[in-house]
Amino acid sequence: MRITTRQINDVTILDPNGKLTIGAGDIALRQALSEALFAGARNLLVNMAGVTMIDSSGIGELVSGYTTTVNYGGHLKLCSLPPRVSDILQITQLITVFEVFDSEQEAIESFA
Repeated sequence: MRITTRQINDVTILDPNGKLTIGAGDIALRQALSEALFAGARNLLVNMAGVTMIDSSGIGELVSGYTTTVNYGGHLKLCSLPPRVSDILQITQLITVFEVFDSEQEAIESFA
């Protein structure tokens, strides 16, 4: 799992690429979110387009990241969910927790 971070206006975008699974992906996501929050980011967007697989650890890390971000007074949103990830969020009812957008542009505009 490789995660790149970029900035558009006041939105910090995380681009995970690969498997968001136990042992590597979950840890990488936790570190990337922590680093962004520690650096002062409060508007976080996780662009899920590059995620090829997700397991319960990856889901748990998304939920944990969401909770931590809210506790810091921020917002964490998701965009560009692959069908498999979307299905898992639907099944677990977590789709009601996260704000999810089809495109990155829509998500960025939602922070305004």
